[in-house]
Amino acid sequence: MNFRDYYQVLGVARDASADVIKKAYRKLALKYHPDKNPNDKSAEEKFKEINEAYEVLSDAEKRKKYNELGENWKQYQQQGGRTEDFDWSKWTNGSGGQRRAYAGEEIFGDEDQFSDFFSNIFGRSEFQGRTRQPRSRKGQDVEGEIHISLEEAYSGTLRQLQINSETIQIKIKPGVKEGQLLRIKEKGGHGSGGGMRGDVYIRLHIESHPHFERKNDDLYCEIPVDLYVAMLGGKTMIRTLKGTIKMDIPKETENGKTFRLKGLGMPRFGNENELGDLYAKVKVILPKKLSEKEKELIEKLSSLRNAEQIKST
Repeated sequence: MNFRDYYQVLGVARDASADVIKKAYRKLALKYHPDKNPNDKSAEEKFKEINEAYEVLSDAEKRKKYNELGENWKQYQQQGGRTEDFDWSKWTNGSGGQRRAYAGEEIFGDEDQFSDFFSNIFGRSEFQGRTRQPRSRKGQDVEGEIHISLEEAYSGTLRQLQINSETIQIKIKPGVKEGQLLRIKEKGGHGSGGGMRGDVYIRLHIESHPHFERKNDDLYCEIPVDLYVAMLGGKTMIRTLKGTIKMDIPKETENGKTFRLKGLGMPRFGNENELGDLYAKVKVILPKKLSEKEKELIEKLSSLRNAEQIKST
């Protein structure tokens, strides 16, 4: 049997206070906890070792006994003694390494939670009557994806998912963005040992739109404007996610000019009364299949325009 250095396991000095020992234990237990290191045998063994060290050093009587043993072991080593010749009889409690069950559930559900060193020095009987609550584990988180239209992202929508044979309704608020992650608390896998259910994480994907392009909370689009309306001014119909509206086009509006329509963009997520803007870019539509009369009038207009330009130079 080999001596186990519990102070070294927790990384604390031999004169460390109870608070220092507790802090060191919590930090290491969090790092090597099985929930954070699934299917990692080395982390599981380290976690057992940390728990064993804390069982001894957090108990005043066990720590005193362990310190006395440690001093004797240190002196024995300094004198050049061999491990197999050390007299353990003064330190064992007579229980040896026999496996005794103790009240409560073991952390790993088997009898190898403690080392032979611990069993021989302190024995399993030390834990008779001490109740350990089963270690609770949170249920598994569930991940998924939902595809919605831009119109649904504008107005909000509902979706239903089947998770663990349970129908869950998900409310998607107005203003959600592409790739946004929604969390539905405690609707995932069931926990064990009284642990909470896991959470559901839904990644949102917003389908591309044939008319609008979205940038944050603003929308961008093109509006077709008749050539004569662009030249002489007038009104045109423009499509928005709120509905179709009439828009004034000033005379002599150039192709490519962008108009800002305040408050006709996307609602801001979490504050749907606040909206982005819509930026409408003019796309002048040239007339096609001109009649002979129209061609004649356009030619006269072109000649008149050229004459005016010559006069002004």
